[in-house]
Amino acid sequence: MDSWVWWLLVAVGLGIPLVITVLPEFGLFALGAVGAAIAAGVGADVVWQFVTFLVVSVSMLVVVRPIAYRKLDRGPQIRMGIEALRGARATVQERVDQHGGRIKLNGEVWSARTLHPDRVYEPGQQVDVVEIQGATALVD
Repeated sequence: MDSWVWWLLVAVGLGIPLVITVLPEFGLFALGAVGAAIAAGVGADVVWQFVTFLVVSVSMLVVVRPIAYRKLDRGPQIRMGIEALRGARATVQERVDQHGGRIKLNGEVWSARTLHPDRVYEPGQQVDVVEIQGATALVD
């Protein structure tokens, strides 16, 4: 059997733990094995095949791996809980002033206070939720 076939078998063998463990490093080593198979296919001797495998694998680890992990870390930021309520629009249900009131926020009635003591919002007005303090929304 030609050596390029062996390298392709090594690439497939490295692909199996990639699928099982979901560690991208195995895929990078599999690409190194594919590079060695290409080198073997063009007639490189065994030493150059191993050098190609090492150079491609290490360069993939050095260059591609950090980029991939940075992309994974920057996944979509999903705001949940109280964080999701900041900046939301609400409708005043009962007069809201510095002492209190009620708003309808995401289909629920919340107690609310104004962020600025001199402001007053009447029922039906739209307000923005600036902050949540306990079970009270500060609105502006």
